[in-house]
Amino acid sequence: MTLDIKKITIPSHPGIYLMKDVDSKIIYIGKAKNLKNRVRSYFLKNQNYKTQKLVEKISEIEFVLTDNESEAFLLESNMIKQYRPMFNIELKDQQRYTYLRITDEHYPRLLVARRTRSGKFLGDGKVFGPFTSGSSKLLSIGSLRKTFKIRICKRLPKKACLEYHLGNCEAPCEFAHAQTDYKKHVAALEAILRGKDLGAFTKNLEQEMSLASKSLQFERAQEIKDTLQRLGSLKTRQKMESATGSDEEYFGIVSSDQTIHIMTFKKINGVIRDSNKYSFDLIGDNTFTNFLYQYYTTNQIPPFIITNQIPEDHVLLEQMFAKTAGFPVRIISPKSGKRREMLDLIMRNIALVQSSGAEPGLVELKERLALPKIPKIIECFDISNHGTSYAVGSMSRFVNGRPDKSGYRKFKIKTIRGQDDFAMINEIVKRRYFRLDNESAQMPDLILVDGGRGQLGAAMSALESMAIRIPCASLAKENEEVFLPSQKEPVIIPRQNQSLKILQYARDEAHRFGVAYNRSLRMPKSKFS
Repeated sequence: MTLDIKKITIPSHPGIYLMKDVDSKIIYIGKAKNLKNRVRSYFLKNQNYKTQKLVEKISEIEFVLTDNESEAFLLESNMIKQYRPMFNIELKDQQRYTYLRITDEHYPRLLVARRTRSGKFLGDGKVFGPFTSGSSKLLSIGSLRKTFKIRICKRLPKKACLEYHLGNCEAPCEFAHAQTDYKKHVAALEAILRGKDLGAFTKNLEQEMSLASKSLQFERAQEIKDTLQRLGSLKTRQKMESATGSDEEYFGIVSSDQTIHIMTFKKINGVIRDSNKYSFDLIGDNTFTNFLYQYYTTNQIPPFIITNQIPEDHVLLEQMFAKTAGFPVRIISPKSGKRREMLDLIMRNIALVQSSGAEPGLVELKERLALPKIPKIIECFDISNHGTSYAVGSMSRFVNGRPDKSGYRKFKIKTIRGQDDFAMINEIVKRRYFRLDNESAQMPDLILVDGGRGQLGAAMSALESMAIRIPCASLAKENEEVFLPSQKEPVIIPRQNQSLKILQYARDEAHRFGVAYNRSLRMPKSKFS
């Protein structure tokens, strides 16, 4: 039975997707700049035969978010090496991106570097990369070498060779000035490969490409264009892989409803190799400390354990792990830098897992309104006026994006005279949540008010007077703008988006319910009643 893709919440972010069969075995891993667009494309009609066979076997799809497409590319490649899914192409060297190596010779060369399956590099010298835009041969033997006058000869000749006469090398083998300048050229090259001073170098290459094109040297122009494209990958910061780095493991921890959710990223030789998810209930001695201790009874202990929460007794844990591993072990909770960025990424992935199965429009609402959790319960308030004599309040209640009509409420305005919508909103919001608070009843995840910033302020004032904290928003009907307490400018959600349609539906239901109640109060009573 083919998976119903419409029932899956798919994020519109860069990342990788892991397609699994009925036995939860990974059968395909892919990357995407926009996961939603890419994954849904598999389920369109008129696919080729092999894609149809893949789709037929899909029972579950798991997502791992990244911060950009470059990270998704690297993580996809590493995961393919780890799991070797049956529908993925397996390259002979299992490497779909390359590195550059500056040798440690007296007059260094620039070569393509290779790394083993374990992540260790072959050959000596300094390694730079990864380059995620395909093969980097043109970088190693093309514009970079020519620009920085880097030699390509395996053995240093006694006299200047053809490369010198072509202007590609200054011949340190023969000339003293070239020997002096060679170190400067290598230092400048290293700076470029580290992503420094790219602006001026890129500008020079663009000018050279333009001149080559005007001189009809199209092959040279194309070579420079390829180099510029590959240099672009140096500008994109990524955390999934680096040329250098110690073994370390990352743990993201989130507590929700007396349950701990944990996600891990394992980094070996500077490469993210694997990711796993765990959860346990907060019962008895179930703590993160105990989890770590049990985890490393069956997993290899790294020198660095990176977490968003330092566990209790972490000093004792470090001592025990060091004794078992035979080297110092540190448990760290970084506040900034690439390690912190990695933890933030893990936390986003945990949030994605927790939102699995939720109404996609509600997931989008959480993101667009920066809510602390998915608004599964929304309560919306409206005021219905008819002249100065009849004014009522109404409330609709939505659960999982659908009306919960048994939860609708109507209010006779008791303390306000005249047409003061702000004061009326304040009254009914206060009455509603004063009662829920006294009864210790379930509070909504989001309070929505029909109106603009004034109505929102009235609702917030009512909550603050009772020291109740619930996320609030208002929906202004004229332009369908969403106002938030913490933002000066309204949030504009495209009208076709499901998230806005949920808010509109809740607002329209509250309005309909209020109008009906107001009309019933104004109808003359029957003489037989």
